[in-house]
Amino acid sequence: MVETLSLFAQSKHAATQDVAGFWKTLPPRLRHTAGGDTTCVGVQSNSDTNYVIDFGTGARTLGDSMVSKILAYKGEYILNIFITHTHWDHIQALPFFKPMYFPNVTLRFHSPYPDLDARLSRQMEKEFFPITFHATSSKKEFILFEPGDVLKFEDDRVQVEVHPLKHPGNSYAYKFTEDKKVFIFATDAEFTGEDLEYIRGIAPFFGMADLLVLDSQYTLDESFAKFDWGHTAYTMAVNIAHNWKVRNLALTHHEPAYNDEKVYGIWEDAVEHRNALGASKLKIHLAREGMTFTL
Repeated sequence: MVETLSLFAQSKHAATQDVAGFWKTLPPRLRHTAGGDTTCVGVQSNSDTNYVIDFGTGARTLGDSMVSKILAYKGEYILNIFITHTHWDHIQALPFFKPMYFPNVTLRFHSPYPDLDARLSRQMEKEFFPITFHATSSKKEFILFEPGDVLKFEDDRVQVEVHPLKHPGNSYAYKFTEDKKVFIFATDAEFTGEDLEYIRGIAPFFGMADLLVLDSQYTLDESFAKFDWGHTAYTMAVNIAHNWKVRNLALTHHEPAYNDEKVYGIWEDAVEHRNALGASKLKIHLAREGMTFTL
């Protein structure tokens, strides 16, 4: 804030009090915070159907935003949910997800985990939460969704595919396709220089995505120090996106110990790395809390 006020005082906008004009001149790190919520992503199709990926702390805000739509909906409101993995930062807000408490809501969980019901129920046992998972008013359905499957929906043109990722305890990427537009969410994934042949081999799944949200938690040095911890260096993420001919790359799963200055510095370094590769067609974004993309 001090830096922003100082820049305003020195700018040509100060004399006219043109705050809006000044705001547009600021670098992204001074206009937006990255936010501190853990992983939760909402996907909305062209037919206004909602999908949810993971239940990190961001699920509380997402769930709140759905309440008015659920209240106005006549009949059974089906919400399709995709779980990448069940490490706590990806499921911890499930107890606070308001749609789970409406009797006209069906939560339809899709994942490659045959024991997902038991995993989600465990964190809401009486020792940890006053209401158990199945005591909430919504209906729950669990559908096994494995690599090679293509999931389609009766009332929507979206189709979803799943692909395994390298991460302790397993993790999965989800690919959403609608009208030839492709969005892929691939958090909690470790790609290193030792995986080059593997990376080329999975290009048919990930290649040509309009938007790839990819794990990029580490610097290169950290990726060596934390080898086999299940996360990727941002430089490797840029290399991969370039090789896969991705149009937009969003860096995600930021290191929790970093402040906004460090996180935005990584984004700036990632852009420089892209330029050094000669990959000017690849657009690089820093995933932020509340950020939206329209494909």
